[in-house]
Amino acid sequence: MALAALGLLLLGVLLAEPISRAFSRARWTRRDPVGALLVWQAIGLAGGLSLVGSGVVFGLSPLGDSLPEAVGALVTEWNAGHWPARLDAVHLIAMLAALAVGARLLWVLGTMYLRTVRARRRHRDLLDVLATPWPDSPGTRVLDHPQPVAYCLPGRSSRLVVSAGVLEALSPEEVWAVLAHEKSHLRERHDLVVLPFVAWGATAPFVRGMVCAQLAVAELIEMRADDVAACRSEPHELVGALKTVGGSAPAAALSSFTDALDARIERITTHPCPLPWYSWAAVRLGALALVAVPTVLLLL
Repeated sequence: MALAALGLLLLGVLLAEPISRAFSRARWTRRDPVGALLVWQAIGLAGGLSLVGSGVVFGLSPLGDSLPEAVGALVTEWNAGHWPARLDAVHLIAMLAALAVGARLLWVLGTMYLRTVRARRRHRDLLDVLATPWPDSPGTRVLDHPQPVAYCLPGRSSRLVVSAGVLEALSPEEVWAVLAHEKSHLRERHDLVVLPFVAWGATAPFVRGMVCAQLAVAELIEMRADDVAACRSEPHELVGALKTVGGSAPAAALSSFTDALDARIERITTHPCPLPWYSWAAVRLGALALVAVPTVLLLL
């Protein structure tokens, strides 16, 4: 078990830092945003399992040759009313530290989710008062504001919002391209896709790979929504809409937002060819294998 614990620790460290940082710079992801998002989900899940699991496996290693056997021995001794003598202070501290990291991650994830849900609820209540339903698009509300802004509020009671400035500045075709983009976010629940990486970044902000992962995932979900919108509109219509609505980003976020927007516009304009079928399949099998590796090591 000690060897499995070492393997899990090395895998977790590699996934959290050099692999995440390198993968965030990969160029093929623009040709297959869905596959890239699956790989990112696998990296996040496998990294969490590896880092938390390594401490648990090492901590329980004196009690058996496998994690299930060690857990069974711990439960047996606990039910007998005494603490296992073989579990010394070093192994106990390692196990408690790993569990603390896991608990911290779950706490941050749960706290951020609840905070986001409350903020969206308040925003939704304001929109119901200030915005008016748009009869041309059921479920869409129009905010009386001259600045061209379009966004969505995910959740069980989702909202799709466009400003009056969008309806005035864009042609009808460009408006429909914007709506298709935002509806993709709502339908595919992209907010839940990015949430674990936001939690990872908040839990370990000093790990640069986690920050890179968060930024890469955010860019990929926008590319995915662009692909959905591009299937329902002409490329020049989508590009024109992005330039108009994208230019309304807050000044504090303008630099990073503009970089991502330029990359998206270039991608829509050049229309990179999809991955060949064997690469498409390899990406998805690789994501599955990535999750399977720490799972197998935990059960050894």
